[in-house]
Amino acid sequence: MEQRDVVVVGAGQAGLSSAWSLRRQGVDHVVLDQNPGPGGAWQHRWPSLSMQRVHGIFGLPGMRFSTPSPSERASTAVPAYFARYERSVGIDVRRPVTVTAVRPGPGRRLVVESDAGTIAARAVVNATGTWTHPFWPRYPGQETFAGRQLHAVDYPGPEGFAGQRVVVVGGGATGIQLLVELAEVAETTWVTRRPPVFREEPFDQEYGREVIARVDERVRAGQPPESVVSATDLVWTPELVVAREKGILRREPVFDRLDADGVVWEARDGRPARRLDADVVLWCTGWRAALSHLAPLQLREPGGGIRMDGTRVVVDPRVHLVGYGPSASTVGANRAGRTAVREIRELLAA
Repeated sequence: MEQRDVVVVGAGQAGLSSAWSLRRQGVDHVVLDQNPGPGGAWQHRWPSLSMQRVHGIFGLPGMRFSTPSPSERASTAVPAYFARYERSVGIDVRRPVTVTAVRPGPGRRLVVESDAGTIAARAVVNATGTWTHPFWPRYPGQETFAGRQLHAVDYPGPEGFAGQRVVVVGGGATGIQLLVELAEVAETTWVTRRPPVFREEPFDQEYGREVIARVDERVRAGQPPESVVSATDLVWTPELVVAREKGILRREPVFDRLDADGVVWEARDGRPARRLDADVVLWCTGWRAALSHLAPLQLREPGGGIRMDGTRVVVDPRVHLVGYGPSASTVGANRAGRTAVREIRELLAA
């Protein structure tokens, strides 16, 4: 069995940031990534997502991110930057490697099992993100709907929806972005569980700290985290202001069920029952942390969350989660990588 001090699982922003700090501190490590090439989740983003629609990408540590053309695809520009970074900094990533399980091992080690072999490690930095774990809510009648249902993770771009009736479900940044895009070619209806909140004030550092503090409070209490993105209010961009003026942003409460031909709202609170014919239901309902490979370690609290102290898992300090909870943003991932490595060095020295 291969022996390593640290295994980093995932080579997105969080994984590469952690690997940079490990390399800088001279800590023995290996990076495993299930993707075929550099870029993390960015290489899988929908083709119509251009850089002008991407909010707040921070450069990886030690190499500035030069903003590309606003019209360039994010799925091309960001992976190209990640590839340059791996070459320039000298980070050796093994790919494609899928980690299937992390288990307690002999002595004080963890056993990392993958489709490329098994590694015994003294610590694991988990940076697997959320992209591979889209969240599909359940509604009555979902299985009877004769139209097309897809999650935002599989959104191919607007071309295939021309002339169709599309119900967009979700009040986050992804949902509203795809809604505006689809409204150019399709008949759209926007539904959300709660009224979306738009922020008139700028996103300053104080507001960012407030959002991260709310998410951090949840993970310290062992609750399932909401993402930093979902905890952040929507901002009025020029594109959204135009969409509001066109009437695209008229929001409906989420429906109660689906039937073969569309969605149905039941009578409630003096509101009559009604239904809406639809060809497509697009679920922009977010993602959950991809942590199933850590299940053998039994890290979860009774409420389903993982209790954290910084990046360290409280019940097993050999495991660090980066890009999780309060560090699930590009700038947060950079900071989390440094924090994890500092704490891992203390663990290895003990």
